[in-house]
Amino acid sequence: MTLFENIVKAQDNLNGVVIKTPLQFSINLSEKYQASVYLKREDLQQVRSYKIRGAYNKISHLDEVQKEKGIVCASAGNHAQGVAYSCQLLQIHGKIYMPKTTPNQKIKQVELFGKSFVDIVLIGDTFDDAFHAAKQFSNENQLEFIHPFDDLEVIAGQGTVGLEILSEKVPSIDYLLLPVGGGGLAAGVSTVFKSLSPNTKIIGVEPEGAPSMQHALYQNYPVALNTIDKFVDGAAVKQVGNETFSICKNTLDRMILVPEGKVCSTILKLYNEEAMVVEPAGALAIASLDFIANEIKGKTVVCVVSGSNNDIERTEEIKERSLLYEGLKHYFMIQFPQRPGALREFVNDVLSESDDITYFQFIKKNNRDVGPVVVGLEVKNEEDIVFVKAKMQDKGFQFQYLNEKEPLLALLI
Repeated sequence: MTLFENIVKAQDNLNGVVIKTPLQFSINLSEKYQASVYLKREDLQQVRSYKIRGAYNKISHLDEVQKEKGIVCASAGNHAQGVAYSCQLLQIHGKIYMPKTTPNQKIKQVELFGKSFVDIVLIGDTFDDAFHAAKQFSNENQLEFIHPFDDLEVIAGQGTVGLEILSEKVPSIDYLLLPVGGGGLAAGVSTVFKSLSPNTKIIGVEPEGAPSMQHALYQNYPVALNTIDKFVDGAAVKQVGNETFSICKNTLDRMILVPEGKVCSTILKLYNEEAMVVEPAGALAIASLDFIANEIKGKTVVCVVSGSNNDIERTEEIKERSLLYEGLKHYFMIQFPQRPGALREFVNDVLSESDDITYFQFIKKNNRDVGPVVVGLEVKNEEDIVFVKAKMQDKGFQFQYLNEKEPLLALLI
């Protein structure tokens, strides 16, 4: 059977297990981009992501001996929830390896969906660390390993998202935007579209700090990245799969990289304007619209919203990254005169009424005329910081602009 035929078969297999999530027309996004923008709401799925599709399709196809022995998987969160729920439904024992950096909310959800059928092992800092530990345990104990993306039955399960999209009564789809981590969703859905909607332009979207598919397509083989930004945890993978790459190289028209700060701004806007709670990976496709705004005018666009498993404890970091990206949050190391009234002069002579000091750290050094102060400022408009810098120079304040020195900023703040 071809992959497309397996995807059609998987849809029957998943009947009654997953819900057919809505393909929702977005009024606000459509007006903003002068296009017809639809959102495939996999954030409303049973486990709040599409991952249940591939996990259940894979596990349900195991033979009775494999099911009796149990399974092993590695995941940054959403695949783990899909596997856990599948284990509960099929009453199979599973051991789930997750990075230590996985949000607590996702860990608790795995426990909730798996109940007594799963054990969780937290190990390593990235998905790849957890993956290697899980594979070793699987090999040593001869247990079936449920890969999060690089497995044809997993890919077939994820591909059912595409069948659902094309079953809806919407105009011919001009653009399909797919978030890409390991590539399972992109491989499955793009296969469906190449078979049933060959004129649709299919664009994969990755976080700028983890461009594993883009590098693989450029090098023509799955490249292992040395380092990645783990913030978009659902798509922060050092290396895409061999199976997913072999499919995506023939089905994806191109890739778009989205800065993590832009992802954060999108998360906040979706919450404030659409009443949607999405995780960073779930915001990727929508975040990419700004980068093709002129191209999609008058077109029909579908964005896959892949998940909503966001940890509320990350809200402050999301706000901070968004403000930095939007040019509204700025950090300086300023040499302040060590005398009374210096801070008052800075506030009165440098800052305007709309500028807000959000961070201030000063250590008095008695043996110097000046002392270093780390100051965080939030401005109302992006261009306001130009005037702040000019005023500091005019008033004789020596400073370093820390936004352009990320390692130092990370150390100090």
